[in-house]
Amino acid sequence: MSNTYHRPAPTGDGLRLHLNENTAGCSPKVLEALAHLSATDVSFYPDYDVVYREAAAYLGVPEDRLLLVNGLDEGILMSTIGALLRRPDNGSRPEFIVVNPAFDMYAITARACGGAVVNVSPRGDFEFPLDGVRAAITPRTRLVFVTSPNNPTGVRVSNDAIRSVAQAVPAGAVIFVDEAYHDFCGDTALPLLDSCSNVVVGRTFAKAHGLAALRVGALLGVPDTMDPLRAVTPPYSLNVAAAVALRAAMADRERLAWYVDQVNQSRQLVYEFCTKHGFTFWVSGANFVLARVGPQAGSLVSGLAGAGIHIRDKSADPGCAGCIRVTTGIVEHTRRCLDAMEEML
Repeated sequence: MSNTYHRPAPTGDGLRLHLNENTAGCSPKVLEALAHLSATDVSFYPDYDVVYREAAAYLGVPEDRLLLVNGLDEGILMSTIGALLRRPDNGSRPEFIVVNPAFDMYAITARACGGAVVNVSPRGDFEFPLDGVRAAITPRTRLVFVTSPNNPTGVRVSNDAIRSVAQAVPAGAVIFVDEAYHDFCGDTALPLLDSCSNVVVGRTFAKAHGLAALRVGALLGVPDTMDPLRAVTPPYSLNVAAAVALRAAMADRERLAWYVDQVNQSRQLVYEFCTKHGFTFWVSGANFVLARVGPQAGSLVSGLAGAGIHIRDKSADPGCAGCIRVTTGIVEHTRRCLDAMEEML
């Protein structure tokens, strides 16, 4: 895996189906709430009491199990720094296990903080490689990154598998369960927190709620596990606009349900398209579908880009040779993308 995170090139006004964004935009109630920010709201440091109370209720956890962060990327960074504070007793270099294919920022953050990355290869079917993860655990393991649903495969990880890993790691190690796409499938490791106190769940409001540009994330875990993360998180990392937008987005459950339904319909359209053309695809719990289209992946991606439709070539990811990833959002957008692909094929 590359040590450098390469941002996709800007796409202007094209159809953006390459970054797993909310293609409908945020709730109109978010824009209304932002429009009511006052001059002093902007000039004063924010008060988080209300947003914490409402976010904890929304996520179904006590407030002492919640840490709001500046996007889930900051949550990954804070969890990595927190893990480094619990160095192995012999002073050896702490190890971070990454299950591939995976979000680039896991390995990048771990290396930037001085940790050693231990990569676990994917299975051919992309099911969670539990045996491989357990074999990678050593006394130096300090953090294991688990993504469910996985990006870019969309494959979900069972709580039984997460529990098995949590029970296998040495004392002081943490299992970071990235649930960025939770809203599209409902799966969550939160029920494990009472029995597996070393589990930290990461959430984002970028995807289903459409707050990607405002950077709103959350970490969830038992107080003893969360306290070291609070200690290294800047006190005002969640800006006032993000806090206001979060409250409005959480309140608009009707908008969320509508968008999740659009995603569900769009995923089905992509499945049907892949079946028609004989492409292998993976049933996804997220707002995207990974499909293996073979050697034409690169030309298909570039050809669509020429038509102003942007999807991702994932051929360079471990185990993903010949694969593309298509964001599934608004049904109209998905149909437009598939129609263009049909013409090219």
